[in-house]
Amino acid sequence: MYIKKILLTLVFIGLVAAAFFGYYVYTVMFKPNTAFNNETAYIYIKSTDTYTDVREQLKPLLKNIDKFDALAKRKKYVNHIKAGRYAIKNGMNNNDIINSIRSANLPIKLSFNNQDSLEKLAGRVAAQIEADSIALLNAMKNKDFLAENGFNESTALGLYIPNSYEFFWNTSAEKFTNRMLKEYNRFWNGSRKAKAKAIGLSQDEVMALASIVYEESKQPSEQPRIAGVYMNRIRIGMPLQADPTLKFAAYKLPQYQGTIIKRVLNVHKAIDSPYNTYKYVGLPPGLIAMPDISAIDAVLNFETHKYLYFAADAKRIGYHKFAKTLSQHNANAREYHKYLNAQGIMR
Repeated sequence: MYIKKILLTLVFIGLVAAAFFGYYVYTVMFKPNTAFNNETAYIYIKSTDTYTDVREQLKPLLKNIDKFDALAKRKKYVNHIKAGRYAIKNGMNNNDIINSIRSANLPIKLSFNNQDSLEKLAGRVAAQIEADSIALLNAMKNKDFLAENGFNESTALGLYIPNSYEFFWNTSAEKFTNRMLKEYNRFWNGSRKAKAKAIGLSQDEVMALASIVYEESKQPSEQPRIAGVYMNRIRIGMPLQADPTLKFAAYKLPQYQGTIIKRVLNVHKAIDSPYNTYKYVGLPPGLIAMPDISAIDAVLNFETHKYLYFAADAKRIGYHKFAKTLSQHNANAREYHKYLNAQGIMR
């Protein structure tokens, strides 16, 4: 009888211990452990992060970080950190969280447009992925990479076709440039290459002219007409006389750093630069800004006409008036200059 009581007591203790252990396992693994109100929280784990770094990001998001630690050690996550962007959904338990941050790296939508230099592009991209702007700029300017793929520092900006792309957040600078090269080659499909050949321009020349067209007008409806003006000038050997190229050349000079040129003057036309298309015939050596896809296609599909000139339209800001003769152009230009004077814009 005495032994039976002992056995019953031991069984009871075992059941209590099992129940306690089961509850502990439940609270550690399966009990919801999130402490935020939003539907989803995101953490960004760098390639150099340790478990301590990850823990610091998780701590304000969890009710009990110690129980998370216990399971992370048990599942050996503490020694196998994976870089990336991860989602933690409200109501997740520790087991779900560890599974998410270990294997569910989420891509981001990376976008860029209208950057006028590799430096600005590097800064724009660095704000969206792990790679910093210095690493990105070094990769973008890597002479071996550029030479191997038919680019130089003047044409390098043309490699980056403005759009939205899907990337993993922890993408390195080198992986970014390699991916952009693939996107560039995909963009320049057989149809676009054939059109470039048909109009007598290389891909680099198309991009350079598209950058001018885009800086002249952000209106897709008139970009093909502006491209047609420049193609007419190229055809007859007339200087492009593109004001945006003068601004680009000026901004390279110390006296124009930090300024905004709102009105092109004769002093700008005297700048000695290969980008001065008043002084030198033909296309400049590279892009003056990142053109939109609409401007690139506008060059490839330029409007056939007899216009040789265009001037900003004072009555429709953002649009232009086109002319076949210099006298008509001068009349259009005087009308716009009168508008600038009335606005007090003298330089």
